[in-house]
Amino acid sequence: MPRTPKHLDWPARAEALATRIPRSALHPEVLAWAEGDGAAVPGPWAVAFSGGADSLALLLLLWAHWPGRRAKLLAFHFDHRLRGRASTADAQFCARVCAALDVRLVSGAWQAVRKGAGEAAARAARMEFFRREMSRRRSHALWLGHQQDDIAETLLMRLARGSGTAGLSAPRPLQPMASARLHVRPLLALKKRELTAALLSVGAPWREDASNGTPEFFRNRIRHEVLPAWDACASDRDALAGAALSRELLAEDDTALEAWVDELGSLSSDGAVLDLTSLQGKPRAVVRRALHRWLLARQDAGDLSRQGFGTLLAAVERGAFTRFSLGRDGFAVIRKGCLVFESKSGR
Repeated sequence: MPRTPKHLDWPARAEALATRIPRSALHPEVLAWAEGDGAAVPGPWAVAFSGGADSLALLLLLWAHWPGRRAKLLAFHFDHRLRGRASTADAQFCARVCAALDVRLVSGAWQAVRKGAGEAAARAARMEFFRREMSRRRSHALWLGHQQDDIAETLLMRLARGSGTAGLSAPRPLQPMASARLHVRPLLALKKRELTAALLSVGAPWREDASNGTPEFFRNRIRHEVLPAWDACASDRDALAGAALSRELLAEDDTALEAWVDELGSLSSDGAVLDLTSLQGKPRAVVRRALHRWLLARQDAGDLSRQGFGTLLAAVERGAFTRFSLGRDGFAVIRKGCLVFESKSGR
């Protein structure tokens, strides 16, 4: 992108962008929420604002399409402190945009940054900043600028590690989080190139993160090497739209499986006992989810490997007496049609 002028009429650009990208172009699930339950969500709507094209388009569209929310709109900017002067320039750009829109900007920086820090560590630090500031400002909705390219990238990355429907159906338009928080992604119906073309057409420059172009991170290699080749191989098909549709279908299947497990009621209210009799004859996907729930309820279960989980899953399906080492503190024990945890200390 060319050098960004310091004085731009950002409200005019927001209104122009809203004409190019009307509400109807946003994800229908998000629109239904915003006009329904979202309208009653207490506290401000928060927007993750890096200064990049996706987050800039998101902020401008929220400001233009929901004028009644402007007074309570928050923008969150997190400086990873990994790019020196460029990171400072990102923060200054975000401050100018927010000042012009009269949107409050909440900034944070990674204090524990380490040289050579990976993508996962940077993301964890950013998400912790969002969580902390949302709690402090009593915000329950965080709007994120993920779009269809992100869906395809995430799908390919998670296929490489063998994810199931829960992982392959990410990122979701509406993602419930802890403490009654919600992540909201209205741009999942749009492609990256559609967003950048719309921004260029209304004269709205954005910041480019040079680290997004390096092959150091797996996502970048998927983005710059795999996706273009995959899209070209698709020939007359829209690969990105196909990935987005697959994500929708996987989310539907995942929701159905979760509902099935709920109906079985195999896990006790305190999460201590898994009733295996209710799982007999059920598909492995259902048994797998029930076992996952039981393990998530065990704070003393340790970190079970994929191989270890497979062994325990097979034992649960058999239902015969089993004593399986689970972490340093105890055992998963199957007896009398139930799975329970027994501490090594006997307590």
